[in-house]
Amino acid sequence: MIELVDIAWRVGEFSLSGLNCVVPEGKYSVLMGNTGCGKSTVVELICGLREPLSGQLLIGGEEVTLKPPGERNIGYVPQDGALFPTMTVSEQIGFGLKIRRRAEAEIEKAVSTLARELGLEKLLNRMPDGLSGGERQRVALGRALAVQPKVLLLDEPLSALDEDARDEMVDLLKRIQIEHSVTVLHVTHSSREAEQLADVVLRMEGGKIRVVE
Repeated sequence: MIELVDIAWRVGEFSLSGLNCVVPEGKYSVLMGNTGCGKSTVVELICGLREPLSGQLLIGGEEVTLKPPGERNIGYVPQDGALFPTMTVSEQIGFGLKIRRRAEAEIEKAVSTLARELGLEKLLNRMPDGLSGGERQRVALGRALAVQPKVLLLDEPLSALDEDARDEMVDLLKRIQIEHSVTVLHVTHSSREAEQLADVVLRMEGGKIRVVE
């Protein structure tokens, strides 16, 4: 589903070159590696927040190397959730559909369905500063899923959660991946998360990505 072919990228003293990776369709893949190795950069390259110096990036067999983020059919949940401070939970979830100019009835239906799936029904009118860490991540997940992406990119989605909230999110993420038939790439330092979630474990070392058997 996701393929990186000879990707090169540089900022300051940090660079990647000859980066190759395949994330299989319909699987929950977990990308691990030491701090600073470039895991988040890989995610940002895939979703279009960074542009490679060279190489190709394909999603579902289609080259998207130079396509803007909104045309890649990707849902992205950054590490801190990156919620909009002036929007309610309902507005956050419907944001991607609104900027795509979908009908109001379609937006309302999607928000209602995702709120039910994610346990957010009682929080739809709440602002981000009134949410717990786990609630914020569920809202960010709902916003990413609302556009019905082929691919879901999760950058350290559980790192700021306490143990109970983390276990709840692990169960939720696996259920969502199956129910939405979405290909997931999940970045983490946690071997426990990999054990709980991964169909495929990838490790980034020395600017290369390999499959962990």
